[in-house]
Amino acid sequence: MQVMLRLIFQFLAALPLPFLHLLGRLLGLLAYYGSPKTRARTADNIRISQIAQDYQNMNGLVKSCLQETAKSGLELPIAWCRDSQDVVKLFRQVHGWEHVEAAIDQGQGLLLITPHIGSYDLAGRFISERLPFPLTAMYRPPKLAWLEPIMQAGRERDQGHTAPANAQGVKIILKALKNKEATIVLPDQVPTGGDGVWAHFFGQQAYTMTLAARLAQMSDVATLFFVGERLPHGRGFALHVYPLEGEIGRDKLANVETINRNVEALIRRFPSQYLFSYNRFKTPAGAEPKPASGLKD
Repeated sequence: MQVMLRLIFQFLAALPLPFLHLLGRLLGLLAYYGSPKTRARTADNIRISQIAQDYQNMNGLVKSCLQETAKSGLELPIAWCRDSQDVVKLFRQVHGWEHVEAAIDQGQGLLLITPHIGSYDLAGRFISERLPFPLTAMYRPPKLAWLEPIMQAGRERDQGHTAPANAQGVKIILKALKNKEATIVLPDQVPTGGDGVWAHFFGQQAYTMTLAARLAQMSDVATLFFVGERLPHGRGFALHVYPLEGEIGRDKLANVETINRNVEALIRRFPSQYLFSYNRFKTPAGAEPKPASGLKD
């Protein structure tokens, strides 16, 4: 079974990117018209963000988001199965790499934070190939257990390493940063109960991980955000790197909300490529009750 699945992924990885993106557009339309629950959740999250200007714009953005999400799924075989140098060639533009170079010149570790925007797996592979030291990405095991061996084999190549999203994984990440290496953390996944705090996200209370903010407090660590933007018509990708906006101090909640504000800014820049279908505002089991008021005073 595992051999068959790997062959399927390798077949998909060999297909031209424009064809995969066209297929993604069709699958996204299927999700839009065939899954009212997914369409409604996407619309609700876009409404909360206040990015859409009117009803017509809202419907178009919902449709685009579902199409872009389908594309991201079809890009995984490329990220996990194609040769790393082939992945590098897919990136037509690079913006903000000077922030990475400055951190390297200063002998700092790199905390690279990316929300679920665009093609974060491909962007991580591209960054890994351009760095002079290993990159360790934190991950959660996929819900489909059969995907994990393929995913791990694809990510743990060349200078790429992975760390599970648990206490052992945090130790791996801390060690990498202390060794002046690079790590990738996705800050907008809902953590398990007890591992997060309620913090404002687009004006609502969202249960948010504290890890990214804690890592940003480390000395000799540069905190940078990045996005692997998907270019139109299957032309490839653009990498965008941004420095952290705002201060990281001693207040845990304030630090988490600083991270969230940076994530919000990136979503506003690339709204159609954000995973708005994700249930970002859920209350995980074991979490303390959500505060009564979701809005800032």
